[in-house]
Amino acid sequence: MIGGVDASFVARTFASAPTQGASRAQKSDTASSGELSEEQKKQVEKLKKRDQEVRAHEQAHVAAGGNLIRGGVNFKYETGPDGQRYAVGGDVSIDVSKARTPQETVRKAEQIRNAAMAPSDPSAQDYSVAAQAGRLAAKAQAEMAQNTQESQTKAAGISSAAASAVKAYQAAEEAFSAVAGNLIAARA
Repeated sequence: MIGGVDASFVARTFASAPTQGASRAQKSDTASSGELSEEQKKQVEKLKKRDQEVRAHEQAHVAAGGNLIRGGVNFKYETGPDGQRYAVGGDVSIDVSKARTPQETVRKAEQIRNAAMAPSDPSAQDYSVAAQAGRLAAKAQAEMAQNTQESQTKAAGISSAAASAVKAYQAAEEAFSAVAGNLIAARA
């Protein structure tokens, strides 16, 4: 599961597994006999499988998140009837803050989305982070569009001013030509 990090907040949520730890009675039975019952062996196998799934899920986030991952993976463990700890949930924190420019923010949002959706079985939190990345990208794209519009408006204003200057120059040139023509005619 991937959690977001912004300037002031770290979101972490653990994925809950439908597994249960060994009871004290089971542990004491195991300790006294040294052997696991068939039920306990099944439970250990289930915990081992869940551990592999959780680790692969979180590693997919880390691999896709790259330099945006903050602090590594945090696992939630459960102790099995064999006394071993197994990962049954986990999370990874990722930086979801804006980048320096809107263009960089769009690229960053895409990387965040890819990291959130990297596992083959994204969690609800993963989908939430992917949606957050989509909103981040949309805001950055809107900012880029606004900047483009402002640049075009500014360029149009400069073009308008330049056109006015050319017209004024042409009018002055025509006036000068008329005055010059009158002076030449008066001397002749």
